[in-house]
Amino acid sequence: VYGLGTYVMVGVLGSELLATGANGKPLLTPVATTAQHIAGDAGKIIMTIAAVLAFFSVANAGILSASRYPLAMSRDRLIPPMFRDLKGGTPVAAICLTVALTVLCLVCFDPLKIAKLASAFQLFLFALGCLAVVIMRESRIESYDPGFRSPLYPWTQIIGMIGPLWLITMLGIWSILFIFGLVALGGAWYFCYAKGKVSNPGGAILHLFARLGERRSDGLERELRGILSEKGLRADDPFDIVVAQACVIDDEEADYEQIVHLAVDHITDQADVDRDLLLQHFLQSDRGVTPVSNGVALPHFRLHDLQRPILVMARALHGVNIAGNADDPEDSAVFAIFFLVSPDNDSGQHLRILANIAGQADTDTFISEWLAASNAQELKGIFMRTGNCITFRLKPGDKTAEWIDRAIKDIQLPDDCLIAAIHRRDSMIVPHGNTVLDENDRVTVIGESPGLKQLREQFEQGQDRPGFYAAEKGS
Repeated sequence: VYGLGTYVMVGVLGSELLATGANGKPLLTPVATTAQHIAGDAGKIIMTIAAVLAFFSVANAGILSASRYPLAMSRDRLIPPMFRDLKGGTPVAAICLTVALTVLCLVCFDPLKIAKLASAFQLFLFALGCLAVVIMRESRIESYDPGFRSPLYPWTQIIGMIGPLWLITMLGIWSILFIFGLVALGGAWYFCYAKGKVSNPGGAILHLFARLGERRSDGLERELRGILSEKGLRADDPFDIVVAQACVIDDEEADYEQIVHLAVDHITDQADVDRDLLLQHFLQSDRGVTPVSNGVALPHFRLHDLQRPILVMARALHGVNIAGNADDPEDSAVFAIFFLVSPDNDSGQHLRILANIAGQADTDTFISEWLAASNAQELKGIFMRTGNCITFRLKPGDKTAEWIDRAIKDIQLPDDCLIAAIHRRDSMIVPHGNTVLDENDRVTVIGESPGLKQLREQFEQGQDRPGFYAAEKGS
């Protein structure tokens, strides 16, 4: 669009008029002047009104996006904490600061010169952003899981660093001095105010040093895991399937070591993995356990020979203590433990599933709901609240009987639905096309709402809901 607009303006006005204008100075209103040449004064007025309206929307978007700078800096403790406070999900203080500084600059300084300095600032930020991409990539942090990876790395980033710096020199000496002044002011602010407050000094650079035998930053990994939780799952992440196929341990008397042995038994039943390696990893609390919040722990591991993620949920109604989890045994009582093992060839998916479990478990109401659940299906339903899962038992004498003694490949499911798990007596079966369903199997189907609604109507119509369960109601 910009290229087409420039082509039209050059074609109508000519490069000479755009460069010198009518009075020997560069033309500052090329769009309005082009409209005047094409449609007369009416065209100029219409284009001017459109430009003013567009300016309001751009200014509003710019202020709201620019307010994320003080918000992010406050979260990193580089500026006072008031700027990270949210009211109704809105960083009010950060927005007010941004608006105040914008108005101050427009009132007190020449707008044309401010535009030049602002351009230099944006170019400098772009160069720093390209440098940050290089550092993050080279740090090899597992928690770094971007949704998009730029092509031609690192040449794209190298050009992105050199190009803006060259353009800044073309803007003149004041722009160059402005950038040096910003760097000096930022350095002085860091050493005078922020150095003793930041929780993650060094960041990804320390991970780059770690590859050379130096220190690393655990704080950055925690921050990136938080970002993963906020970003949520990707469309192809099998979170619903992993939860639906999860085994559940619900033992009031077992201690943590016994729960670990039961969890490892479930995992080795589903995959050919080294049992001793899993036990060693999960029983070393400083390696495998990730505390999320009070009463929740997430032991996790990635294995080379694993084909799919496997989740085991464990509930301890009276709480268990994990050695080394806290100085005070009462503070280390854990009521919910989620053992997650995943293939080691997709660390990003492993971390997204882990972050999604952590995000849902890290709420004020989770533990009370977890302890109040009456069965395994309700425990799983806590993580599947969106209505994208149903579970029903195959019983002779009702409409579910039509699936008994049939292979899954021969069953016509609604679009966007699939059988995710089969619970048969005391075991969980991972379904395949040739899997034959038996009487009293408890079948979990996941999918989109229209398809699940069709299944509900198919099995509920004319029945008194025999053996039928919605994920959010349990089984």
